[in-house]
Amino acid sequence: MLPAPLTTRQETTIDTLTLRTGFEIELLAPAGSDRQVLADALAARRAGRVCRSFHTDSEPSAVPGVGVFRHLSPAFDVVDGAGAPVARLVDDITIVSDLAGTTTRPGHRGWYRVLCDEPRLLRLIERCSDPVAALPDVLAPVAELFGTQVEPRGGAARVNDASGATIAVAMPLPAGRERPCEVVTPPITEDHGTVLDELLTPARDLGFTVPAEAAVHLHLDGAPFRRPAAFANLVRLFGHWREPLWAALGTNEACRRLAPLPTELLRLVERGDQSWGELRAAARGIGLTKYADVNLTQLVAPHPVRDTVEVRILPGALEASDILRRAALVERLVLRCLDDAPVPRPDGGAAHDPTGALLALATTGAGR
Repeated sequence: MLPAPLTTRQETTIDTLTLRTGFEIELLAPAGSDRQVLADALAARRAGRVCRSFHTDSEPSAVPGVGVFRHLSPAFDVVDGAGAPVARLVDDITIVSDLAGTTTRPGHRGWYRVLCDEPRLLRLIERCSDPVAALPDVLAPVAELFGTQVEPRGGAARVNDASGATIAVAMPLPAGRERPCEVVTPPITEDHGTVLDELLTPARDLGFTVPAEAAVHLHLDGAPFRRPAAFANLVRLFGHWREPLWAALGTNEACRRLAPLPTELLRLVERGDQSWGELRAAARGIGLTKYADVNLTQLVAPHPVRDTVEVRILPGALEASDILRRAALVERLVLRCLDDAPVPRPDGGAAHDPTGALLALATTGAGR
């Protein structure tokens, strides 16, 4: 599933980026392959190396009384010959449809997941466990911390505390979960297209494809948007312009974990009488989630983990030019948000030419 082209005669004018931008590109390895194959290929091209690590994610739990299970899964960090980061390759649990009917067995290459229902415990487990350890051994340091022993459970391993409460379980990676491959780049400051092409060309050569639920996420520096006017404009852009944005960017309707911004947040930013501290606290109280068209949670967090605005509505792609063209439109729009002039609501013409309307929006504002 490849993205459709932007439909406006102006599209060729928006194919470069100027902002420091990180990308998350969701791909799928062919049957019989996995994300480590791509990691090894990327490292070989740069005389670098691959370091195995843990990737943290969460998923709904089928266990009564447990809403979410958080887990660690195999991740692969690629660095070049000088040790500089090239990319991080991780699982993405929203990639599901293409794995139906998989014939591989659980525990591909001996890979596993570590599951826990408490985020603070999982961070502790990640810190003290060796990501290259075999499944029976990976929880040994955790058991030592709690003064207990690792309990083998069939092909799995479990650690309880002294009272018998389960701390964590290591289980073979489910069949097919070796194939999803989210390519996470470090922040790119220049030659964005060249850098992306150097990552995606090997993926295409190895038979990687765009999965059914795929998206591309953009991470932009968050600091400039920690002002009431800029934050309000981001909310207006992704709140009021949701339909034109989806149409112009070709957002994948099969993509999971997208949602409109809360209506309460749209009302909040129109008050216009709050300091940044007051606005940030009020926005946190609304209960923002990262699983929206734009992830604003790190802007309002007291201690941001990743200091970015994350735009999540670009469709999956295997060509750098497809990603760059859409990212450049988004860049122009978020730069418009830095103008104190309020982002207006779309008019009727946006439904007929969403790309043209968005390009026009990018040129409006004070002093333009």
